[in-house]
Amino acid sequence: MDIRNKVVIVTGGASGIGRSLAQRCAAAGARGVVVADIQQEAAQQVADGLPAGAGLALRCDVRQEAEIQALVAATREHFGQVDAYLSNAGILGKAGGIELDDELWNAMWQVHGMAHVWAARAVVPEMVARGEGFFLVTASAAGLLSIVETAPYAVTKHAAVAFAEWLRIAYGRRGLGVACLCPQSVQTAMVASTGGDSSAAHDGVLPPEQVADDVLQAMHDGRFLVLPHPEVLQYFRAKGQDYERWLGGMQKLHARHTATG
Repeated sequence: MDIRNKVVIVTGGASGIGRSLAQRCAAAGARGVVVADIQQEAAQQVADGLPAGAGLALRCDVRQEAEIQALVAATREHFGQVDAYLSNAGILGKAGGIELDDELWNAMWQVHGMAHVWAARAVVPEMVARGEGFFLVTASAAGLLSIVETAPYAVTKHAAVAFAEWLRIAYGRRGLGVACLCPQSVQTAMVASTGGDSSAAHDGVLPPEQVADDVLQAMHDGRFLVLPHPEVLQYFRAKGQDYERWLGGMQKLHARHTATG
């Protein structure tokens, strides 16, 4: 998709990758960029920094389908339609696994799983009817591989990748462009909260602007998998070639990065 003169919604748009996506879309000529975030004031600051008339800040808690529906309705009312939906909001949660409570697991499912489903339900039918549209799922390298520190993040990011795949399979020949963003560590406040010692930082921490540029290039090229860290493709192929060996390597990584080993 050519982003010029298009209307784009970016969830999680107040900071990190989302902020850079909003800024890059506006710079590339988008007619309207909706900065959606649970942090209204921060979203407004991002929208205010976009070209005059292009930015609109809207509060949205993606854990609630009704709020996603309201976000899409407000965007249509203001700009006329939704051409691209960048489903980018995410949360990190806590380190741990089966001992973590259901409240955390459910929050992860809502943000990393159902938020994408609800968004697609709200925008994809109209895009398919027009014969053009774009939907981004921000997943993670953890969704292709894993992340040893936190089970809820790894599991729900796998779900995000699977849903993006399904959208591409079901609608990719009906005018819908679908991409799945799977970076490792990116310079965001969420990553900074880990203290920089996450296993995801092994291959370097990228600036969010670079990640956003990769997304726009994938959007232009019609490419599904967006891998800002090229090493991820190597690891993904190695996983497929020898799954048992890959699992053994991940067990060693788990021992290095967790207190229990």
